[in-house]
Amino acid sequence: MHPDWIVEHLRVRIDRKSAETLSRQLYRLLREAIRSAQLRSGTALPATRQLASALALGRNTVLAAYDQLLAEGYLDSKQGSGTFVSSIFEHHRAQQTPPRAHASLSRRGEALAAVSKLPVGLHGAFAPGMPEIRQFPHELWQRLQQQHARSSPPDWWHYQQEGGLRQLREAIADYAQLSRSVRCGADQVLVLQGAQQAMELTARLLADQGDTAWMEDPGYSGAQAAFMAAGMDITPVSVDEQGLNPQTAPAGSQPRLIYITPSHQYPSGVVMTLERRLQLLQLAEEKDCWIMEDDYDSEFRYDTQPLASLQGLASSERVIYLGTFSKVMYPALRLAYLIVPEALVDSFRSAYARLYREGGYALQSALAAFMEQGHFARHIRRMRELYRIRQQLLRHTLRQQLGDSLPLSSGEAGMHLVAKLPAHIDDDSLSRHAAEHGLWLRPLSRHYLGDHSQPGLVLGYAGVDDADIPESSRKLARLLERHQP
Repeated sequence: MHPDWIVEHLRVRIDRKSAETLSRQLYRLLREAIRSAQLRSGTALPATRQLASALALGRNTVLAAYDQLLAEGYLDSKQGSGTFVSSIFEHHRAQQTPPRAHASLSRRGEALAAVSKLPVGLHGAFAPGMPEIRQFPHELWQRLQQQHARSSPPDWWHYQQEGGLRQLREAIADYAQLSRSVRCGADQVLVLQGAQQAMELTARLLADQGDTAWMEDPGYSGAQAAFMAAGMDITPVSVDEQGLNPQTAPAGSQPRLIYITPSHQYPSGVVMTLERRLQLLQLAEEKDCWIMEDDYDSEFRYDTQPLASLQGLASSERVIYLGTFSKVMYPALRLAYLIVPEALVDSFRSAYARLYREGGYALQSALAAFMEQGHFARHIRRMRELYRIRQQLLRHTLRQQLGDSLPLSSGEAGMHLVAKLPAHIDDDSLSRHAAEHGLWLRPLSRHYLGDHSQPGLVLGYAGVDDADIPESSRKLARLLERHQP
């Protein structure tokens, strides 16, 4: 802690009208700050002259307080260096068992905490959802950020309420129209701080407390958490070979929001058929509900051309389209976008500005230039070929080790494969054992929201170096063999 902060801490707490002497007050305030760990071991205190001047106290007043703290062991004095907080209480606190926190979450908070449990390990082989960041054009991107930060006008330093920088919204609209057949203009684009924020904002604006969200089962737990945080009830709807199947929803269920990942269902990898897409659009009209289309990694298709977005098929405005830069660039960028119907634009824009205080226009300006100058498209092409090679390498190595005993998903698109496991294997236990060997395995069973689940593994390969895939695959094969009966 900087000495100036200590001065401010003391300035607002000293009471000059108190019957307690100023020296005693100063001693007591510093002692309490040390005992509560506000002032930690090794923290340098202001020099006595500096503190006396800043607090308008006599220097002898400060010296008396410091001397008492030195005598009691709260402070150490080093000749020529100054006065510092002693380490004795740091050691004492380390030996104590911390008090147990009182459980005070709401019922919704308890449920949200349960579904928000993070997986064992977020990086390494085979963490899903992690792109290759080592081959991202870092130097080019840093130059663009620096250039646009230097040239940013002062207006960008204020709160914003435009739904994102106009230049970036135009670039996103052009990209979405050309690559995904989305029907939109730049005014319908809203730039947000990540997909999770986009999901929560959508749920808050389009659903009331207790309204129902249909979710794919298995599905994306991040979306489940966002909708629960907005007070929605979750209804799992089974996924078959055509995608989410509304025929399996509970009889009489009335959704307000249907969340789908039609281009590459997460985690199964199924591509929703045109017939099922049209069926869902018709259902949205009949039930007067909204569809949220999460197109999270549609850029990475390897053998076939992607189907047009569901939003592009809609004759009515029932679809909220969600895209993210986390998978195609890097997760810490924290930029995503919504494309909303024209009738909702003003409401979404004003609610976003009020709830989340949008900003970061210098970064958005750099991203717009990155897209306009062709770097974005070139990076996607490079990563698409790289991920194709890594998926093939993973398949080849696992087949060498395990033959046909580990069935894998088709892998037409995306950044992961799904491996189905025999019913007797506990995929959650397997993932914990794998972490001890440096492997980060996502259990498939955690993605099921309903009563029935299938054990398996969601194997991310996009962020795993080519040279690491064979050895990591062999480790996985040995672990699977040890879990056989």
